[in-house]
Amino acid sequence: MKLTKLLTAGVFTVVLGALSAPAQASEAGPTPPSVNWSFSGPFGKFDPQQLQRGFKVYREVCAACHSLKYVTFRNLAEPGGPLFTAGQVKALAAEYKVQDGPNDAGEMFERPGRPADHWPSPFPNDNAAAAANGGKAPPDLSLMAKARTYERGFPTFVFDMFTQFAEQGPDYIHALLTGYVEKPKDFNLPDGGTYNKYFPGHVIAMPKPINDGQVDYKGPDGKPQAPETVDQYAKDVAAFLMWTAEPKMEARKALGFRAIIFLILLAGLTYFAKKRIWKKLPDPA
Repeated sequence: MKLTKLLTAGVFTVVLGALSAPAQASEAGPTPPSVNWSFSGPFGKFDPQQLQRGFKVYREVCAACHSLKYVTFRNLAEPGGPLFTAGQVKALAAEYKVQDGPNDAGEMFERPGRPADHWPSPFPNDNAAAAANGGKAPPDLSLMAKARTYERGFPTFVFDMFTQFAEQGPDYIHALLTGYVEKPKDFNLPDGGTYNKYFPGHVIAMPKPINDGQVDYKGPDGKPQAPETVDQYAKDVAAFLMWTAEPKMEARKALGFRAIIFLILLAGLTYFAKKRIWKKLPDPA
């Protein structure tokens, strides 16, 4: 009886907390809309073309302030990613200067980048980054898609356990980049802040970073390969940042699928082995 009461109290606490989650989320702002990502679900995969476009958006817009310190140039050519060729990666790395050393004289020097180098930071250190951005250093984006989330509320989170929903980060990034709107008339916006309807508190230090037509998506034929809109830019760079946060996602999903098949076969073999061994014993009845 005591155990039953404890279980009942535990279930009640979980349900009460779940029901209060939407209210907490509404105080932080509207819930980011869910986007139909190619990598969602247990069998989802990254779209290499989208990752290439997202990298282009990052390089031309985000890289001016945000680092990508956990990504190397050669990662861009690895399976499950943007699938740039080795030649493209080598040429891309050579466009940047990387500090190396010390040399034989004990001095640091600059050299052209190599595929094994990490993506260069736009600032030499955090203090310089903060000084150039109003006293606060822009965050590194390597793991941003895993570091940001939002409450989906009850009963959605229950279904998420079965669908393996893990796209809160990309949804949030997409919503943030498309959430720059005119502030309400009665909203007190402090100096240096920008209104964003999806950012907690609605005041963000980063001005609107991108506009329609800012990044060129034209292919070799001169025609855009995708819409050159803020919405599309936000989707592409959010997908790219999901890949930087989990570059081995496709390999992980494939391994998990093989493990499940193996466990199912093992369970079947164990069952039939048990039936074969124990059928020789007399019935105790």
